Parts: sequence; structure tokens; C-alpha cells
Amino acid sequence: MPKLKTLLIHPDPEVRSALRDVLEEVAFVQVLGEAVTAFEAMELLEAIPYGVFFVGTDLPGDASGIEMAQMLAGRKNKPALVFISDSEAKAYAAFELGATDYLLWPPAAGRMARTVDRLQSFKSKFREVPPPNSYTVDEPVVDESNDEETVQLPLRDDEQDSFLAALKAAWDQTANRRPEIEKLAVTQDGRTILIPYDQIIFVEAFEDYSYVHTANQKFLSSHRLKNLEDRLGPHRFFRVHRKYLVNLDMVTEIASMPGSNFMLRTAGRTRIELPISRRRIAELKKIIGL
Repeated sequence: MPKLKTLLIHPDPEVRSALRDVLEEVAFVQVLGEAVTAFEAMELLEAIPYGVFFVGTDLPGDASGIEMAQMLAGRKNKPALVFISDSEAKAYAAFELGATDYLLWPPAAGRMARTVDRLQSFKSKFREVPPPNSYTVDEPVVDESNDEETVQLPLRDDEQDSFLAALKAAWDQTANRRPEIEKLAVTQDGRTILIPYDQIIFVEAFEDYSYVHTANQKFLSSHRLKNLEDRLGPHRFFRVHRKYLVNLDMVTEIASMPGSNFMLRTAGRTRIELPISRRRIAELKKIIGL
């Protein structure tokens, strides 16, 4: 019977080592790797269909364990999350995000047995999805979660062209029918929040994710900045820099800086200054009529 592939995510190597020792005794769990940051873990998840994350609430870098759980919130077949912490302060937030368990470390005698019981219950419902490159074109691929069968067959080059053209036409028709609301959905503390476009001041790129900044908060989004540029561009957002996408309605000033550089400032109680790349300043001036 397949085991739950498990990733240990914690900055302390002694904690990771202790977890390995404990989990070696659990027959249905297989530890396959360790990570220190949330983004290392997310990259590993793209390659390995993990069933369990043992994750510290406090991780180095710009994303905590809780924020990583927010990134995972919209995924299907996401791994079970067992949080490791030295206090109960974030337990409520963890369980709101669907945590399987929350362990105070080091755990009291017998406490780990309860975690194992919860993982056993999770395993009975978890369906491991193989990565796409593990499929072959000669065999049907069956998704057991909905009893539908997907058959993959090899196509000749001319057949591929026809098929892709038909697929694009179908996609275009679907896209044209889909209504768009001028709000961006983000996940925060286990809730899906819809942020009106006109409340977004700017979006900041961060690795494969982005931070959405409003006047009072910033939200971690699973969208890449390029994807948000395509989506928000028609709504008066402009990419002023490889790291920043700005709501032009929020811009109050463009300032010239030493070295032929430029900076823009945004509205709000706290004025925010963002750099403008040299190759984008001409396009920005054209947009605003300078």
C-alpha cells in the first residue's frame, strides 16, 4: 500500500532530525525530503506529490508557515498540514486554514500518537495525483476521485494542429462568456477576500508569488506579477518596474532622481515611493500625457 510522502519544513535541524526519528516508526508515512523556507517547500511540491507537510509556524524568509498554508488553500489534493510551534499563539489561524494538527514542540509524552491517528484518518481520503510526466500515451489515466476516465492517444502532426485549433476556439468561446468582476480574490486566514481593483495601490513581485498592497494591508497572492499585469492592465494598472505593478489612479507625483532615474509617489496616509525603470518612463509619460 502506498505511503504518505512527507516533507519536513523547519529552520531547526534538530527538530527535523527528531521528527525523522519519530516518523520512522510510522508504517504508512515516508519522509522524502526537508526544507527550511516556504518557497523551497512549494518548489518541491511541484515535483513530488506530498501527502503531509510537517511545518514550523515561523520560517525564515518572507513567508511564514501560516502564509504557506494560505498559498495552498486553493489546491486540490493538498497535503495534510501538521504545524510545529513553541506556543499556541497561531493555533486558531492554523486550524482555520484546515490544519490536520498543531503540535507544541517538544510534544508531551503520547501526544504524537494523536497526530498519527489524525494522519491515518487523512490518508483514507487522500488521493495522490502523479505528476503529468509520469503518464504514458499508451494507457488510460483514471481519476479515482470522480470515476471519470481520461484517455491519452498519440496524434500525428496534422491531427495535433487541428486538435489545438479546435481547443483554442472552444477556449475563446468560453472565455468570452465568462463574466469578470473587478475584484481580485486572495486568501487570508482561511477566508477568501475579494479586493476591489480600485483599492489596490500596487502589486509587488516576490519569487513565483506576489504581494497585493492596499492602503492598510498587504495580501499574499499565488498569482505571478505577469499574470496580474495581464489581468489588471486594462483597468489602468501599469508595470513601472520588473517588480512593481501600480494603479495609475493612485499616483500623485513623478519625481526625477539623480542619475536620470525616476520615482513615483502614491496617494494615501502613508505615501509610497516606487522606482520607475528607465525603459518604462517614456511609455508612462505618454500614457499620462507628458
